[in-house]
Amino acid sequence: MTIDEGYTKFVCDWTECALPDLAEIAELCRWRKPLFDAGLIGVYEDIGIGFGNISVRIGRSPDFLISGTQTGHLHELAAEHFALVTQADFDRNRVSCSGPIQASSESMTHAALYRIDESIGAVVHVHSEQLWRRLKGSIPTTSEDVAYGTPEMAREFARIYRVSDFSSSGIAVMGGHAEGIVSIGSSLAVAATRILELQNSNRPKG
Repeated sequence: MTIDEGYTKFVCDWTECALPDLAEIAELCRWRKPLFDAGLIGVYEDIGIGFGNISVRIGRSPDFLISGTQTGHLHELAAEHFALVTQADFDRNRVSCSGPIQASSESMTHAALYRIDESIGAVVHVHSEQLWRRLKGSIPTTSEDVAYGTPEMAREFARIYRVSDFSSSGIAVMGGHAEGIVSIGSSLAVAATRILELQNSNRPKG
Protein backbone atom coordinates (compact mmCIF):
# COMPACT_ATOMS: atom_id res chain seq x y z
CA MET A 1 0.00 0.00 0.00
CA THR A 2 1.33 3.44 -0.92
CA ILE A 3 1.08 6.00 1.85
CA ASP A 4 0.29 9.43 0.44
CA GLU A 5 0.76 11.66 3.45
CA GLY A 6 2.60 14.61 4.84
CA TYR A 7 2.93 16.82 1.77
CA THR A 8 1.00 20.06 1.41
CA LYS A 9 -0.77 20.20 -1.94
CA PHE A 10 -2.06 23.77 -1.72
CA VAL A 11 -0.41 27.17 -1.53
CA CYS A 12 -0.10 28.05 2.15
CA ASP A 13 -0.09 31.75 3.04
CA TRP A 14 1.38 31.48 6.53
CA THR A 15 1.93 34.34 8.96
CA GLU A 16 4.33 33.20 11.66
CA CYS A 17 3.23 34.52 15.06
CA ALA A 18 2.10 33.45 18.50
CA LEU A 19 -1.49 32.32 18.83
CA PRO A 20 -3.91 34.20 21.08
CA ASP A 21 -4.76 32.54 24.38
CA LEU A 22 -7.66 30.40 23.19
CA ALA A 23 -9.48 27.87 25.37
CA GLU A 24 -9.80 25.61 22.34
CA ILE A 25 -6.06 24.87 22.44
CA ALA A 26 -6.36 22.96 25.72
CA GLU A 27 -9.37 21.10 24.35
CA LEU A 28 -7.43 20.05 21.25
CA CYS A 29 -4.52 18.82 23.37
CA ARG A 30 -6.88 16.88 25.63
CA TRP A 31 -8.63 14.99 22.84
CA ARG A 32 -5.60 14.41 20.65
CA LYS A 33 -3.83 12.40 23.36
CA PRO A 34 -6.24 9.40 23.41
CA LEU A 35 -6.21 9.39 19.60
CA PHE A 36 -2.41 9.24 19.64
CA ASP A 37 -2.43 6.55 22.34
CA ALA A 38 -4.81 4.48 20.20
CA GLY A 39 -2.42 4.70 17.24
CA LEU A 40 -4.91 6.71 15.17
CA ILE A 41 -2.54 9.69 15.05
CA GLY A 42 1.18 9.08 14.86
CA VAL A 43 4.13 8.59 12.55
CA TYR A 44 5.24 5.97 10.02
CA GLU A 45 8.61 5.20 11.55
CA ASP A 46 10.05 3.60 8.42
CA ILE A 47 9.56 6.72 6.31
CA GLY A 48 9.47 9.35 9.06
CA ILE A 49 6.16 10.89 8.00
CA GLY A 50 3.44 11.84 10.47
CA PHE A 51 -0.25 11.12 10.00
CA GLY A 52 -3.52 12.31 11.45
CA ASN A 53 -4.72 15.73 12.55
CA ILE A 54 -7.42 17.36 14.63
CA SER A 55 -9.23 20.69 14.47
CA VAL A 56 -11.95 22.71 16.16
CA ARG A 57 -14.06 25.64 14.98
CA ILE A 58 -13.60 28.98 16.74
CA GLY A 59 -17.03 30.00 17.97
CA ARG A 60 -19.50 30.31 15.11
CA SER A 61 -16.95 31.66 12.64
CA PRO A 62 -15.46 29.65 9.74
CA ASP A 63 -12.02 30.01 11.36
CA PHE A 64 -10.56 26.93 13.00
CA LEU A 65 -7.56 25.77 14.98
CA ILE A 66 -5.74 22.74 13.56
CA SER A 67 -2.67 20.73 14.49
CA GLY A 68 0.39 21.83 12.56
CA THR A 69 2.10 20.04 9.72
CA GLN A 70 4.36 17.15 10.72
CA THR A 71 3.35 16.99 14.37
CA GLY A 72 2.11 13.40 14.22
CA HIS A 73 5.20 12.02 15.97
CA LEU A 74 4.64 14.09 19.10
CA HIS A 75 2.98 12.34 22.02
CA GLU A 76 1.55 15.56 23.44
CA LEU A 77 1.00 18.94 21.81
CA ALA A 78 1.11 22.48 23.17
CA ALA A 79 0.12 25.91 21.82
CA GLU A 80 3.18 26.05 19.54
CA HIS A 81 1.91 23.03 17.61
CA PHE A 82 -1.30 24.58 16.28
CA ALA A 83 -2.26 27.01 13.55
CA LEU A 84 -5.31 29.21 13.04
CA VAL A 85 -6.82 28.85 9.57
CA THR A 86 -8.66 32.00 8.53
CA GLN A 87 -9.33 31.45 4.84
CA ALA A 88 -9.51 28.67 2.26
CA ASP A 89 -9.90 29.42 -1.43
CA PHE A 90 -10.84 26.20 -3.20
CA ASP A 91 -10.79 27.75 -6.67
CA ARG A 92 -7.24 29.09 -6.22
CA ASN A 93 -6.05 26.17 -4.08
CA ARG A 94 -4.83 28.45 -1.28
CA VAL A 95 -5.10 28.35 2.50
CA SER A 96 -4.29 31.28 4.80
CA CYS A 97 -3.18 30.56 8.34
CA SER A 98 -1.28 32.10 11.23
CA GLY A 99 0.53 30.76 14.23
CA PRO A 100 3.90 29.36 15.29
CA ILE A 101 3.64 26.50 12.76
CA GLN A 102 2.08 25.96 9.35
CA ALA A 103 -1.32 24.31 9.27
CA SER A 104 -1.71 20.62 8.49
CA SER A 105 -1.58 19.41 4.89
CA GLU A 106 -5.23 18.37 5.38
CA SER A 107 -6.41 21.91 6.17
CA MET A 108 -8.22 22.22 2.84
CA THR A 109 -10.43 19.25 3.72
CA HIS A 110 -11.13 20.53 7.23
CA ALA A 111 -12.06 23.95 5.82
CA ALA A 112 -14.49 22.34 3.39
CA LEU A 113 -16.26 20.44 6.14
CA TYR A 114 -16.71 23.53 8.29
CA ARG A 115 -18.11 25.37 5.30
CA ILE A 116 -20.60 22.58 4.49
CA ASP A 117 -22.52 22.84 7.74
CA GLU A 118 -22.29 25.40 10.56
CA SER A 119 -23.24 22.68 13.05
CA ILE A 120 -19.89 20.94 12.47
CA GLY A 121 -17.71 22.08 15.35
CA ALA A 122 -14.77 19.70 15.07
CA VAL A 123 -13.01 17.46 12.55
CA VAL A 124 -10.74 14.50 13.29
CA HIS A 125 -8.64 12.83 10.57
CA VAL A 126 -6.99 9.55 11.55
CA HIS A 127 -5.27 6.58 9.97
CA SER A 128 -6.14 2.93 10.52
CA GLU A 129 -5.43 0.30 7.91
CA GLN A 130 -7.80 -2.22 9.56
CA LEU A 131 -10.72 0.20 9.82
CA TRP A 132 -10.05 1.60 6.35
CA ARG A 133 -10.10 -1.82 4.69
CA ARG A 134 -13.17 -2.96 6.65
CA LEU A 135 -15.26 0.17 6.17
CA LYS A 136 -14.27 1.34 2.68
CA GLY A 137 -17.35 1.27 0.49
CA SER A 138 -19.66 0.12 3.30
CA ILE A 139 -19.97 3.58 4.88
CA PRO A 140 -19.77 6.97 3.12
CA THR A 141 -16.57 6.85 1.08
CA THR A 142 -14.94 9.47 -1.11
CA SER A 143 -13.92 8.57 -4.66
CA GLU A 144 -10.69 6.62 -5.10
CA ASP A 145 -9.71 9.10 -7.81
CA VAL A 146 -9.55 12.05 -5.40
CA ALA A 147 -6.33 12.80 -3.50
CA TYR A 148 -6.09 14.18 0.03
CA GLY A 149 -5.51 17.85 0.72
CA THR A 150 -6.85 19.05 -2.64
CA PRO A 151 -9.81 21.22 -3.70
CA GLU A 152 -11.22 18.08 -5.33
CA MET A 153 -11.30 16.31 -1.96
CA ALA A 154 -13.02 19.34 -0.46
CA ARG A 155 -15.72 19.15 -3.13
CA GLU A 156 -15.96 15.38 -2.75
CA PHE A 157 -16.79 15.69 0.93
CA ALA A 158 -19.48 18.21 0.07
CA ARG A 159 -20.93 15.66 -2.36
CA ILE A 160 -21.04 12.72 0.04
CA TYR A 161 -22.45 14.99 2.76
CA ARG A 162 -25.42 15.63 0.45
CA VAL A 163 -26.00 12.11 -0.85
CA SER A 164 -25.18 9.84 2.10
CA ASP A 165 -25.77 9.53 5.84
CA PHE A 166 -22.39 11.13 6.60
CA SER A 167 -24.18 14.14 8.09
CA SER A 168 -25.77 11.93 10.76
CA SER A 169 -23.22 9.13 11.20
CA GLY A 170 -20.27 11.53 11.30
CA ILE A 171 -17.78 9.00 9.90
CA ALA A 172 -16.43 8.75 6.35
CA VAL A 173 -13.64 6.87 4.60
CA MET A 174 -11.22 8.64 2.26
CA GLY A 175 -11.27 6.20 -0.64
CA GLY A 176 -8.28 7.69 -2.42
CA HIS A 177 -6.18 8.25 0.69
CA ALA A 178 -4.77 5.01 2.08
CA GLU A 179 -5.88 4.38 5.68
CA GLY A 180 -7.59 7.81 5.95
CA ILE A 181 -10.81 8.15 7.95
CA VAL A 182 -12.59 11.36 8.94
CA SER A 183 -14.89 11.96 11.88
CA ILE A 184 -16.99 15.09 12.42
CA GLY A 185 -19.12 16.31 15.28
CA SER A 186 -20.72 19.26 16.97
CA SER A 187 -17.75 19.29 19.35
CA LEU A 188 -14.33 17.70 19.73
CA ALA A 189 -15.77 15.35 22.33
CA VAL A 190 -18.32 14.06 19.82
CA ALA A 191 -15.94 13.79 16.87
CA ALA A 192 -13.12 12.14 18.83
CA THR A 193 -15.41 9.76 20.74
CA ARG A 194 -16.98 8.56 17.50
CA ILE A 195 -13.66 7.42 16.09
CA LEU A 196 -12.37 6.05 19.41
CA GLU A 197 -15.52 3.95 19.85
CA LEU A 198 -15.15 2.69 16.28
CA GLN A 199 -11.55 1.72 17.01
CA ASN A 200 -12.55 -0.08 20.21
CA SER A 201 -15.29 -2.02 18.40
CA ASN A 202 -12.66 -3.25 15.93
CA ARG A 203 -10.54 -4.90 18.61
CA PRO A 204 -10.70 -8.70 19.07
CA LYS A 205 -12.89 -9.81 21.98
CA GLY A 206 -11.46 -11.79 24.85
